[in-house]
Amino acid sequence: MTTYILRRLLISIPSLLFISLVIFLLLNLAPNDPMAQVPLTVPPDVKEKMRVALGLGEPLYIQFYKWLVKFFWVEPQVLIDHWFGTSFSQNDFRVISWQTRSPVMDMIVERLPQTLWVVGMSYIVGILIALPIGIYSAYRHYSVFDQAGTFVTMIGYSIPPFFTGPLVIVIFAVQLGWLPSTYDTVHKVVDWETFVVQLKQMVLPVMVLALQTTAQISRYMRSSMLDNLNQDYVRTARAKGLSEWVVITIHVLRNSMIPVVTVIALNLPAIFGGAIITEQIFKVNGIGQQLIGAIYANDLPTVQTITFMFAFLIVFFNLIADILYGLLDPRIRYD
Repeated sequence: MTTYILRRLLISIPSLLFISLVIFLLLNLAPNDPMAQVPLTVPPDVKEKMRVALGLGEPLYIQFYKWLVKFFWVEPQVLIDHWFGTSFSQNDFRVISWQTRSPVMDMIVERLPQTLWVVGMSYIVGILIALPIGIYSAYRHYSVFDQAGTFVTMIGYSIPPFFTGPLVIVIFAVQLGWLPSTYDTVHKVVDWETFVVQLKQMVLPVMVLALQTTAQISRYMRSSMLDNLNQDYVRTARAKGLSEWVVITIHVLRNSMIPVVTVIALNLPAIFGGAIITEQIFKVNGIGQQLIGAIYANDLPTVQTITFMFAFLIVFFNLIADILYGLLDPRIRYD
């Protein structure tokens, strides 16, 4: 198992390098000019010096190399400095935003907790709801519960967040007045009352993101359970006199979780993509909103960094899914 993990890590390195190269080249082909927002009164020679200071006067391969070095070797130090309260002022060795002229990773670290609160909570809620629905729908397939669950999950999976977001705002914030329509980023939890306020403002964005997670995972869970309920080992376990609870939870569920683990692991980076739209709708000052703002401002370093972070998450959770296979199914061995 250790050999397999090391081999997968070694394979991930060239994969990430190739992905980073594709991201860098594609975004550099887009029309962008960091000097577009500079006032017209600035002399051309000053603009040229600013362009050189940003590293735009160098060949593309040099820019790509410097971007990789800055991302992999310096930015983790920025993260450590932010968490432990120390100072790190070597801005020449950081990825600098064209829009704000500040380190990109510093801005990401500031916005990351807001995104993690919304995305993490919605994913946990979605999984906790989806698994029981999928299990019971498979066990009572073609029942009223199964048909109702199929209908609801198909609707939830088909409707995009940019539709469900305004819809829940109209219903729960405008019409009923139960919940706030926007997310207060500067709100701090210091007592029970502030905790209730934080909980209320998280309900709507979490609801929108958890809807698609629940719909997708519950359908995979139901399908996988149905495949295993008809296997010979299930009939053998029942013939031995084992209780139905033991048969379902010990035998069927464990084998059924193997394909579902893939969906759960690989869907987490995808929900960050869904959070981009949701953060815009509910005014969550997170990474998604930062990415949209960077695209509007032609802030190429910020777009490159955030896009590559999403790609890194996909490769990382692919590895996590492969490791979980061996933990869930003893028959799977990696030589």
